[in-house]
Amino acid sequence: MKRLVLGVVVAIGAAVPAIGDAVAADCPAASADWAAPGPFGATVEPGGSAHSIYRPARLGDCGAHPVIIWGNGTGASPSTYDGLLRHLASHGFVVAAANTAWAGSGKEMLAGLDYLATRNGTPGDVYAGNVDLTRVGATGHSQGGGGAIAAGADARVDTTVPIEPGPQGEVRALHGPTFFLAGEKDWIVSPRTLVYPRYLKATHIPAVYGELAGASHFTPVGSGGGFRGPITAWFRSTLLGDDRAKAFFSGPNCGYCGDPRWSRFERDAG
Repeated sequence: MKRLVLGVVVAIGAAVPAIGDAVAADCPAASADWAAPGPFGATVEPGGSAHSIYRPARLGDCGAHPVIIWGNGTGASPSTYDGLLRHLASHGFVVAAANTAWAGSGKEMLAGLDYLATRNGTPGDVYAGNVDLTRVGATGHSQGGGGAIAAGADARVDTTVPIEPGPQGEVRALHGPTFFLAGEKDWIVSPRTLVYPRYLKATHIPAVYGELAGASHFTPVGSGGGFRGPITAWFRSTLLGDDRAKAFFSGPNCGYCGDPRWSRFERDAG
């Protein structure tokens, strides 16, 4: 059952389950303004030749860190989204960003997970024991958003956030909660014909659709624009078990329900 609230479509009673075990309570405190920097200093380093790793400068302050794998838009590189990726690292995530302008297959993104698994299992490595391979999210922009959907079919990926995604990947192959993000003024990846229909196909999983008011296709570039806070809240909810973040998506009066930042916001319990 759905209703219209202040021009925003929401599904009544839908909830997005947290994958984590509320580990956020054991981490340094973060502001509930999810667009604000997190409690960790962030650093970036090469992940071999194929990836750039954005991570907390000091690992292990709250146990092993969840992983986010990232895919760039066509023609772009991780540096194109440097502010957004550093922001996610500041909130306690280890981000493996594929150094490719063609991330649509999802394979390059998943290779970042393989890289971190090797480092995590190498005694004496700075990553050893500090990467939680049981808490993995996939996200990316444009072609990389399609790549995130493709990567999200992998059994190791728990949750997916396609940002203005291309046509790559099969939505029905996803198996974990998914947050589809679109831009109201995106003339390249139309929210109504290319993103919202993909959300509607996700009837087998908990799914959320968020269309950012006034956003263009290039709003996510740099620091993520208005997408930065919602992306962070989603991953803090699903991968860190942060109840404050979960409240933005869950319950009849969820924090994003009726929020004017969205031109459309819809939830489906799956």
